[in-house]
This record gives sequence, C-alpha cells and structure tokens, in this order.
Amino acid sequence: MSTMVYPREEKLEKLSQEEIISNTKLVIQGLEALKNEHNSILHSLLETIKCLKKDEEANLVHEKSNLLRKSVEMIELGLGEAQVMMALSNHLNAVESEKQKLRAQVRRLCQENQWLRDELANTQQKLQKSEQSVAQLEEEKKHLEFMNQLKKYDEDVSPTQEEKDREPPKDSLDDLFPNDEEEHGQGMQHQHNSAAVAAAQQGGYEIPARLRTLHNLVIQYASQGRYEVAVPLCKQALEDLEKTSGHDHPDVATMLNILALVYRDQNKYKEAAHLLNDALSIREKTLGKDHPAVAATLNNLAVLYGKRGKYKEAEPLCKRALEIREKVLGKDHPDVAKQLNNLALLCQNQGKYEEVEYYYCRALEIYESRLGPDDANVAKTKNNLASCFLKQGKYKEAEILYKEILTRAHEKEFGSVDAENKPIWMHAEEREEMSKGKHRDNTPYGEYGGWYKACKVNSPTVNTTLRNLGALYRRQGKLEAADTLEECAVRSRKQGIDPIHQTRVVEILKDTDGDRRRSRDSLSSVKYESGSETGEEA
Repeated sequence: MSTMVYPREEKLEKLSQEEIISNTKLVIQGLEALKNEHNSILHSLLETIKCLKKDEEANLVHEKSNLLRKSVEMIELGLGEAQVMMALSNHLNAVESEKQKLRAQVRRLCQENQWLRDELANTQQKLQKSEQSVAQLEEEKKHLEFMNQLKKYDEDVSPTQEEKDREPPKDSLDDLFPNDEEEHGQGMQHQHNSAAVAAAQQGGYEIPARLRTLHNLVIQYASQGRYEVAVPLCKQALEDLEKTSGHDHPDVATMLNILALVYRDQNKYKEAAHLLNDALSIREKTLGKDHPAVAATLNNLAVLYGKRGKYKEAEPLCKRALEIREKVLGKDHPDVAKQLNNLALLCQNQGKYEEVEYYYCRALEIYESRLGPDDANVAKTKNNLASCFLKQGKYKEAEILYKEILTRAHEKEFGSVDAENKPIWMHAEEREEMSKGKHRDNTPYGEYGGWYKACKVNSPTVNTTLRNLGALYRRQGKLEAADTLEECAVRSRKQGIDPIHQTRVVEILKDTDGDRRRSRDSLSSVKYESGSETGEEA
C-alpha cells in the first residue's frame, strides 16, 4: 500500500502561496492514488466473502471491508477539502488582480485630483485679486463722488483763476521735458532688448506647478495610448488659459508645447509643427528671443523635423538653440552638451561626419569636466561617437570606445582592473583565444571564474555597448567573444535596452557596401535628447 508524505508542521508557516498550491496538488494526486488502491482492495475482499463458507472468517472480512469503506470516505472528504483550497486560491488570485487594477485607478484619480486642486487654488487666487481690485475701485469711486460734492460748495475759486493757476506748471513741464514723447518712442526698442537679455540671463519665466502636474498626467495617458483622454485634457486647459491670460502669454506657449508633443506621438506632425511655431512666436514676443524657453521650443521643433526626415530644416533651428544656450548658460553647461548631441545626430543623418565628430567630442569634454567621467551621459555620448565611427568604417576607434565604456563601468562597480579583476570584454577575448587553442575549455559560462561577477554590471547604456561590441566581434570573426558578450547582456539586463539602436548598429556592420552608398537612416533610429515642453532637457 502506498504511503502519503506530508510536510513537517514547522515548515508550513514558511511556505509561500505558490508552494502551498503545489503541495495541495501533490496531496490530491496522492489521495486519488490511495482511493483507487482502497477500492481495489475492497473489491477483492468482497470477492473473497462470496467464496468463504465459514461464518467467523466471513465476519472478519466484513469488518475489514467496513474499515476500508470508512477509509475511502475519509479520502473522498480530503479530496473535497483539497478542491476547495484550489478554488479558494483561484479566487484569491482574481481578487488580487482586481486589487492591483483598483490601485492603478486610484493613483490616476489622485493625480487628476491634484491637478484639479491646483486649478482651483489658482482660480481662487485670481478671484481674490479680482475682489480686491473691485473693492479698490469702489473706494476710488466714493472718493471721487466726495470730491465732486465738495466742488459744489467751493465758490471762492473762479474758473478764470483756475486756468491761470494751471498754466505756469504746464509751461514749466514743457520746458523741463520738451521731447518726452519722442524720447519714449525711441527708447522702447532698447528697453525691450535689455529686458529680454535680463530675462535670458536670469531665466525670468518659471513654469507654474499646476502645468508641470498636468504635463506628468498627460505623459502618463500618452504612454498608455489613451490619447482620447490626453488630447481633450490639453485642449481644455489651453482654452482656459487663453480665456484668463490671453493668447500671448508664456503659460499658453507651455500648453501649446505639451499638446504638440502629444500630437507628435500620434504622428500628427503637421499639427504639432503648427503648435510649436505658435509657441515659439509667443515666447519670442513675451520672453525675448534669447530666453532658455525659446531654445527649448526651437529644440522641440528641430526634433520634430528630424523625425520627419527634414534634417536640413532642423539643423539651423538646432544651431540657434545651441547659440542661445551658450549665450545664457555658458559654453560648458551640460544643457549645451545635450544640444550638441542633437546637432550631431542631425549632421550624422546628412553624412557630415567631420562635424559629427567635433560636436560629440565637445559634448564629451563638457560632460567629463562638469559631471565627471562616471556620469551616464559620458557613456551615452561615447556610444553615439562609436556609432559615427562605425558608419565611416573606423572599427578600431569604435572598439576602443566600447571597451572604455565597459572598463569604466566595471571599475565603478568592482574597483580597479588587475589580473584577478577583469572587465567582461577581457574575459570574452580570453575565451576567444582559448577556443582557438588545442585545449579548449568546455566550462559553462555560469561557472567560468569571475565572468558572472563581471556581467553583473548593468545599465541600459552598458547593455547596448555589450551588444554593439558583440556585433563588432562577430564581424571580425571572433564568434566566441561575441557569444560571451551577448550572453552577458542577457544575464545583466535588469532595465530595458535599446533595441532600435542595436538593430541599427548590426545593420551598419552587415552593410559591406556602406562606403559606396549613403542611405538615410530610418526615422525610428534617430535618438534625440529632446527638450520637454517645460523647457527642461529630458
């Protein structure tokens, strides 16, 4: 007879839900087997009773059969309880799934509630200011009525005397300021320019918190593909702003930027370009032509043109945004480096590789001097520069940059490189040499010394670099090294890698006739560091 093995009682409290379900299934299988075994024994006993003639032996067999029937009933009861536990587990899973959905809805409603609260607070402030203005006007009205009543009782001063008293001050004012209107008209342009410069130097315009909250909410809806919610929300906010502040207001320009980016995600490029041009006109008029917000809108417009493949139209816009940032922020500011990256991408799509290398090198110098060599933007810029080298067939220069990225990431995580602490590309090349030798090592990757430790360096940029260098190794015929890096990328992937950029690099490496033809990159491969609608770099 088969025996059932139950888990110890002290371990039951430590089991997870999945383990409990698994154990319950095992118990069900055991009980089913035990039930079948009991039924077979009971059937044999009943057959034995028919053959027996002696009463005592028959009674003994009857007792055994009764015991077996009770045992079968208990087994069936246990099976029923196990089935109930399985049904209860399925119900709990469904409840948990519904709970997660409700939590997501609650978070979205909280964000909407916060934005509505900000809108309400702003409206209340405007209402309070309006009430104060009304009260002030009423006081002025009462004062004027009082002065009018006083004039009725003032009979001492005649009209002719009043005119005589008013004339000398008027003549003296004319003498003191003979060309006041002309000077005022001539000085308007200079005053506007100085105000624009001051606004550009100090930032000037700060985006309200409620628009930032609205922007985050719209981005969430757009990422979920819920444009039927995001677009009306933007349009309603834009309409409210135009009613309260007028069309030519910086807040309206900010809202136009947000709506333009939503249209851009929907591939409605004409509508997005129209909105961005309108926003650019408003910001130039209200904030000045050298304001950082103007540079942000120019950058967004350049990115839009770049996505449509209009690189020649996008390049001057990007250059103008770069000039503004250099003038306002200084030539070694990180935002200038981001603009240089965008400009390099536009030039790269036009085959202007000398300019591309200059812009990337300058951006790399800014990042390393201002943010340090361990900043993520340094690795990203090196990756972009390596991609430029690949397009020109400069595989050795690209390989050096990829190795620098991986070595720096390894040193940051595990310390300086030595004989016992090597970055993953060194392990890959060692395995390549071993594969070519007579004594090839058949050790699995997961057990190969410090290899697994080295592959734990993970970030989207490092993963992209691993795959790019692996593709380069594969082109050079280093298949073992390529397999090592690709396996490492799979193991260390904890964040999303960039499949679009990786696909593009592989296509470049496979293109043996790249020097003879210049095909433009697909629009999906263009990766711009686009300015957000709030004027801040993303």
